[in-house]
Amino acid sequence: MAQKEAKTSEEGKPSAEPAMVIASTAAPAPSWFTPKRLLAIFCVINLLNYVDRGAIASNGVNGSLGTCTESGICTSGTGIQGDFNLSNFEDGVLSSAFMVGLLLASPIFASLAKSVSPFRLIGVGLSVWTFATVGCGFSFNFWSITLCRMLVGVGEASFISLAAPFIDDNAPAPQKTAWLAIFYMCIPSGYALGYVYGGLVGSHSNWRYAFWGEAILMLPFAILGFVMKPLQLKGFFHPESTKALTAVETAVSEVQGSDNLNGKDGSFSSKEDLRNSTIQKSSELKVGTKIMNQISRFMKDMKVLLVDKVYVVNVLGYIAYNFVIGAYSYWGPKAGYNIYHMNDADLIFGGITIVCGILGTLAGGFVLDYINSTISNAFKLLSAVTLLGGVCCFGAFCFKNMYAFLALFAVGELLVFATQGPVNYICLHCVKPSMRPLSMAISTVSIHLFGDVPSAPLVGVLQDSINNWRVTALILTSIFIPAAGIWFIGIFLHSVDRFNEESENQITTTEKSNTTPLLKGKKTETTESASEP
Repeated sequence: MAQKEAKTSEEGKPSAEPAMVIASTAAPAPSWFTPKRLLAIFCVINLLNYVDRGAIASNGVNGSLGTCTESGICTSGTGIQGDFNLSNFEDGVLSSAFMVGLLLASPIFASLAKSVSPFRLIGVGLSVWTFATVGCGFSFNFWSITLCRMLVGVGEASFISLAAPFIDDNAPAPQKTAWLAIFYMCIPSGYALGYVYGGLVGSHSNWRYAFWGEAILMLPFAILGFVMKPLQLKGFFHPESTKALTAVETAVSEVQGSDNLNGKDGSFSSKEDLRNSTIQKSSELKVGTKIMNQISRFMKDMKVLLVDKVYVVNVLGYIAYNFVIGAYSYWGPKAGYNIYHMNDADLIFGGITIVCGILGTLAGGFVLDYINSTISNAFKLLSAVTLLGGVCCFGAFCFKNMYAFLALFAVGELLVFATQGPVNYICLHCVKPSMRPLSMAISTVSIHLFGDVPSAPLVGVLQDSINNWRVTALILTSIFIPAAGIWFIGIFLHSVDRFNEESENQITTTEKSNTTPLLKGKKTETTESASEP
């Protein structure tokens, strides 16, 4: 069937070179990638993204303001806050500045994925990220480092929007949530490593070296995004597929037909003049048309997302959840230091977060796969673990004994981190394949815009007002309860897993061959050889 379609043009006439048409449908085969290597590389990149966030929140890099005693003895400030003399509000804004770039760039990268190689877009993003972290190390005041943090967000946007769909494509069917959990496990472990890394670098040298070290570690992956053969996403056809080739052939035939017609009339001196004129006019029209098509497609897809009750409820619960987690990740070490007088707050919070984050995130993914990965079951798991985890964290801050706090808080973190796999599973499977990048982008934009972007500065304002870290922590933790309630509503919504639905771009069987991203080149080559005489 695929051969017959390939041998026939849009007008139903036999093609002169059928073998060439079928050969053009084959996407470039990755040289050495396997699904597990893809997962490993993406996990390392994600880990570095969150190491950066943890490092800037650590006491070693973030530092503290200078203080003066009643007797007039003053000590100088340390870290970013001390060097730039930042208030708690400004410090909170600095933690959220990179979100501005992330929010603006995520939908753009998700939309471009339909016309530009998604893997190349990741390379562009990681390059911007590397450049921006170097700039953070060279910053000289609040505004310069804020601008660099915004660029860090722009660089991260492409990876955040596109990495999860790539992993979902290549994960074994019975382990999709587990693979997503392994990927998102890098969020808490990255934060935790960032606390430790920032604390060690800040205490033994200058905080600026922490950012330069991150840039050196990310540089090889940025280069890899450009030099490695690009991968394809499910729901997207390769630029050299039959559809793209047909469009090119149609344009060429129109030009040739015009050449013959104008040659008889004598309107042009040669066919070459006509061809150049046609190509120039076509290129001028293409730019405007492409922009309008991108905007139109984006608005259409946004409408589909916003009327999807399953998607909206999932993201609303994720916003409330992320409001708490975002503030925890930034203010946690300082709160622990002030409430329980932890001398090594970075190391203690980092250690708890990395252990509980890894175990909790993995457990959430494996449990959902075990009980059957469905959207309804994902909502059940989300509401249960968030409620229980929130109660444990709230109870932990009520204890005055540090060891009792650490024990109960660890249990709470273990439970709340179990949400990462299920919540992203819903984002990927409640929409059709071609909309997954946009689904992840809008989810990311929403949870940051309404979640951890305002939470850090708002908690800073609250603490400046009441000057009691224990009360501030209790008020913040109570927000886990409405998050669990929102996800509980999702259990009763009618949901359909759309992972296997065809996208609007998957028109022919031949084009579907391009939706298999890794190690499937042999199948296409067999089709090509079969068509040869």
